[in-house]
Amino acid sequence: MAIEPVPQPVSEGVRVAIDRGGTFCDVWAFIPNHLYSPPIPLEILGNADIIPGDEQDGGIQVTFKLLSVDPANYDDAPSEGMRRLLQIVKKEKVPRGELYDTSLIGESPQYGQSVRMGTTVATNALLEKKGEPFGLILTEGFKDMIEISDQTRPDLFDLSISGKVKMLYKPEDVVQARERVTLEGWSLDQNAPAAEELIERAKQAGDVDVVMGVSGEAVRILKPLDVEQITSDLQNLYDRGLRALAICLIHSYTYPHHERQIGEIANKIGFTQISLSSDLSPAIKVLPRGNSAVIDAYLSPVLRAYVDGFNSHFEGKKAGKRSEFMKSDGGLVSSDKFSGLRAVLSGPAGGFVGSALTAYSQTRARPVVGFDMGGTSTDVSRFSGEFELTFESVVAGVPIACPQLSIETVAAGGGSKLTYKNGMFVVGPESVGAHPGPACYRKGGDLAITDANLILGRLIPSQFPRIFGPNADEPLDLQASRTKFEVLTKEINASRPDKTPYTVEEVAAGFIKVANEGMSRPMRQITEQRGFAMSSHDLCCFGGAGGQHACAIAAGLGIETVVVPRFSSILSAYGIACASLSAEAASPLSAEVVEDFEQSKTYSEASKRIESLKSDVLRQLQEQGAKQDEVDFTVTIAVQYDGADTILQIPFTPSLKNDFIEAHLRETSFSSNRKVLMSNIRIRGIGKTFNVTPTDYAVALQQVVSLSETSSKAVKPSTFNQAYFDTSSGVQGFQTPVYILSQVPVNSQISGPAIIVDSTQTIVVEPSARAVVLKEHVIIQMQDSTSISRKEEGELSTDPIMLAVFANRFMSIAEQMGHTLQRTSVSVSIKERLDFSCSIHGTDGALVANAPHIPVHLGSMQYAVQAQHNHWLGKLKPGDVLLTNHPQWGGTHLPDLTTVTPVFEPGSDTKVLFYVASRGHHSDIGGTGVTSMNPIAKELWEEGVIIDTFKLVSQGTFNEEGIRDLFGKVAERPGCSATRRIDHNITDLQAAISANVRGIKLVNKLIEEFGTKNVLFYMKEIQIIARETIKDFLRNTYDRFEGKPLRASDYMDDGTEIKLEVRINREEGTAEFDWNGTGPQVLGNCNMPVALTYAAIIYCLRSMISPEIPMPLNQGVLDPITNIVPVGSYINPTGVVAISGSTLASQRLVDIILQAFEAAACSQGCASSTGFGSGGKDASGKVTPGFSYGESLGGGSGAGPSWNGANCVHVHCTNTRLTDTEIFEQRCPMLLVESAIRRDSGGNGKYRGGDGMSKLFEARMPLNFSIVSQRRVFHPRGLKGGADGQRGKNTVYRLNKRLDIDENPQGYTEIGVGSNGIAKLNSGDRLRIETPGGGGWGSLEGQ
Repeated sequence: MAIEPVPQPVSEGVRVAIDRGGTFCDVWAFIPNHLYSPPIPLEILGNADIIPGDEQDGGIQVTFKLLSVDPANYDDAPSEGMRRLLQIVKKEKVPRGELYDTSLIGESPQYGQSVRMGTTVATNALLEKKGEPFGLILTEGFKDMIEISDQTRPDLFDLSISGKVKMLYKPEDVVQARERVTLEGWSLDQNAPAAEELIERAKQAGDVDVVMGVSGEAVRILKPLDVEQITSDLQNLYDRGLRALAICLIHSYTYPHHERQIGEIANKIGFTQISLSSDLSPAIKVLPRGNSAVIDAYLSPVLRAYVDGFNSHFEGKKAGKRSEFMKSDGGLVSSDKFSGLRAVLSGPAGGFVGSALTAYSQTRARPVVGFDMGGTSTDVSRFSGEFELTFESVVAGVPIACPQLSIETVAAGGGSKLTYKNGMFVVGPESVGAHPGPACYRKGGDLAITDANLILGRLIPSQFPRIFGPNADEPLDLQASRTKFEVLTKEINASRPDKTPYTVEEVAAGFIKVANEGMSRPMRQITEQRGFAMSSHDLCCFGGAGGQHACAIAAGLGIETVVVPRFSSILSAYGIACASLSAEAASPLSAEVVEDFEQSKTYSEASKRIESLKSDVLRQLQEQGAKQDEVDFTVTIAVQYDGADTILQIPFTPSLKNDFIEAHLRETSFSSNRKVLMSNIRIRGIGKTFNVTPTDYAVALQQVVSLSETSSKAVKPSTFNQAYFDTSSGVQGFQTPVYILSQVPVNSQISGPAIIVDSTQTIVVEPSARAVVLKEHVIIQMQDSTSISRKEEGELSTDPIMLAVFANRFMSIAEQMGHTLQRTSVSVSIKERLDFSCSIHGTDGALVANAPHIPVHLGSMQYAVQAQHNHWLGKLKPGDVLLTNHPQWGGTHLPDLTTVTPVFEPGSDTKVLFYVASRGHHSDIGGTGVTSMNPIAKELWEEGVIIDTFKLVSQGTFNEEGIRDLFGKVAERPGCSATRRIDHNITDLQAAISANVRGIKLVNKLIEEFGTKNVLFYMKEIQIIARETIKDFLRNTYDRFEGKPLRASDYMDDGTEIKLEVRINREEGTAEFDWNGTGPQVLGNCNMPVALTYAAIIYCLRSMISPEIPMPLNQGVLDPITNIVPVGSYINPTGVVAISGSTLASQRLVDIILQAFEAAACSQGCASSTGFGSGGKDASGKVTPGFSYGESLGGGSGAGPSWNGANCVHVHCTNTRLTDTEIFEQRCPMLLVESAIRRDSGGNGKYRGGDGMSKLFEARMPLNFSIVSQRRVFHPRGLKGGADGQRGKNTVYRLNKRLDIDENPQGYTEIGVGSNGIAKLNSGDRLRIETPGGGGWGSLEGQ
């Protein structure tokens, strides 16, 4: 949606826009001249700001803030805002409690608008679980689909998995509809017939159950809807008092008939809220579509009640002649059509629209990063001339499918809590909230960012709204902030007695620095991680707290221009005022996009559907008052490469294929020769409305800056205030001029340091910046300045402020490396399943930062780097890149290929300063198996390419011939194939090199900013923080166990025992992890390289330390640990035996460590790596084409001393996602018959273990399957009297008719598979994988 200037008509009535945020409720209003009678008495005006207009404006604008929650004074902030506005219009007191007369909030005859709102009501109801009870209708066999979700856990190190989303419904309110459809044909078939051909074949065979779906895919109706059953079940729900329904059936995106049947039945019964997933999101992927229906049914009744409650404050039960609400996609909708699903980002969307319309200059054409810093959180967005929508997102931990503006949120706002923990300054993520708020709010709150800015003189209490204290009429309390900061400063200084003590101002400035670094992270994510240079953007700063941080953040990011719109502190409300009505419609259409697209049948079909969808959208907008000639349409197509999950929204044009390829290359840095497929058509209509978009500021800015500073008029400050700034000499106080924005002449220039204020915002101009005041903007231009952190002379001493900054920055670099690897790779395992990790290492290879991508890589990466460091010491040159995967050289298993790049001191080609490394799982590296998880391999050579060390790049030259030769030699081994996709291997290795290059650039940038000495110093210091944290933990553990050794053991399914004894030295704070007594290596695939013992230790130690304690994840965690692992044992093999299942088997190491420390009962101890495929190399050596599919399955997590285990989650060493059922069935000739929780498979106890998962697959053609699993023989143990979890089970069900069993030819014969195996399935045969439950904790009372 491009932005075009719209002429400004004159409205006849008062126009109001309100944004109710988490802390403040912001109000903007336009009062036409004929309704405004100045002067307004101060007792009526309150904290409102009046902005006079000129003749063209035809009226004045009013802005003010009030607290979102202030129960002592009012029950609803938006209606209170309306009351205060009415007082200004009427020039008289309007008492609270009576019905407010809003007749003056009139309607423009031309544009028909009045009250507009953005609200967090839906978001809050979702977060606080205060929605409407509802019934949930799911396909039979999938009653647990929403609860299982994608099986990932949100926090890798939270043993209790407390962050897993709680269900919004009761289990007894779920109804399984007896119906089932699936797709006919499968996309991985290289000779797949067209849908029309499949339907024709079925007709010729007399098969009437294959029909054409809405998406253009052939659909097989396996089981028609049982109408009698569903009617009875719906009536039962209704009789129990439920009035809302969410309905989601498998493949309803293309076959919505069964959902609509159920909806019609429910409507007749009397349900008042019926949410059909096929209406809300007609796109493939049942999980986000189902969540969308759930959220809509849960929130829509609450939202309607809120709208009705808001209107109940006014005469006629209406706030104005019209009321409209902001949707998550940045468009408005009339209040009667506002739904829960569309409301979850209502407030932030207003800010995005406001920043886009006010800060993006068409003349400058520079992309804008929106920086919306409110009281509770900070929202970050990017705008380059068009609004970018995302159609799949995660809200409150729930993946949903719904059009939304692309907004990143970080838990850091003006109300973020400030604490000092573990020798580090910590900002958030907890917020002090609106009530009681920061210490300065006069309600006894804790210290927050707002207090720090007040202490530093960056907030002027006399200019801040007087809305604090018991009666909401007092200013900020500086003394309350100072008193609490003095206490905190004493605590910090006491913890570092040998260092120069901090002043209160230095502590406050330190917290601001840490907060700024945290808020910069999401800005890098939406720009640099997508391939856009940060320095090419402008920063639009808004939100109540944004102006105090903008200069420092811009300087840190290399941004030259900060744009502060006139209404920056209430820009969400202003954006809502500027927005337009919008409506959407979508239709699935699955087809190939060919070269001559315009001449294709698909183009013709799409064009017909587009016209139909446009009519639907136009009808929706006309029902809300829009006129046909004022509606603009945007048409986009969801396009992807065949077999890939990266979907891009591309405008519908005859050049759709080329447009997609170009966009995909830009976004991901690679293109493919695969088919290009479309899956969905989306129409978005915008009803143009009264637009108050400010004029483009670029021309005025250019005119002002072209004047010399001597010729510009001097601006007299209103007063001076002692303010503190970070300088090259430390935190220094300046007598800083304070300017009242309304008194500063337009086109004035103000050099920093300075503070510019009005009643709703404070703009801090740092000493290195200059502000230009225009009519509707304040533009801050950053000046070149020497970094304030480059001092390197003399001895460096540990600064807890810089510790927090560097820990944040190092982790950010590792994360950005990971995004580069994901963006530039081609394989599904890296790009889609995210099976990779990236890390930064010190001069000796020791780990500095490892982004927590895959837990099994934690701790193990550094041993691969150190092995290369030791081997190549003194022999490497700039531009060299090393490659390794050997278990004796720090590898985990052979598919995990690690690239290591040394970084040299500037000007030297011999001195290595540090290393960066990337490890990615390659889905095919050759060997005897079809998948990389080979269940029958016994020796290492059977598992594919083996690399101890190889110079992949030599002084900048990529050795493609050498790497092809390495992979090709695998085929020379008996029964082995070479990799089937060497092009994918090479592309993924080049992606890893790119990720390393990205890491080097970012670290070099860090060195430019802080200096080599500082960077290397803090590389070591953050390791020391981790080391000392672990030492404290070990001492506490010693005391808890009274100095006794900690012991535990367990068994692998082959009977091998693994034993551990942990001996702690309290005085030194160290521990020995002694694995002596562990069984020998075996001829099997679950032997574990020694690096995995380190990975298990570092994971367990971090998981056992309270999340309240900030601790960087690096080599320091392992410094106090001596790891004694017998050579030739199961967990330190000699490099001869197979190890492909090691990453799965390493779960046992974690269970044993946690048992020894009595931290948690055993979890499922497995990941049930399941694979299906056809083709490959047969016994004669012939290679035939086919397909392969694989994924790992979650199970039950172990209970702990204060928590129940979680159901169906990945535990400990892995955390990959489940493939969506509809995607699985679209790609593979398989049917997923059932996906359920294995109820009661978790061990009983005071706290129950989590339940495992049960998945039942059915083959629709002959194929092979493989399974690599554990805990099929030995139970996951309970702890402290808790019962063991149930073992897992793998079972094949062969059709009796294929076994010539006449007794029951339609039945099945059950055959156990064991822990590991490969078998053939014929059409109709089934496979059930049942994953283990978690162990229980503690005895039940009375036992």
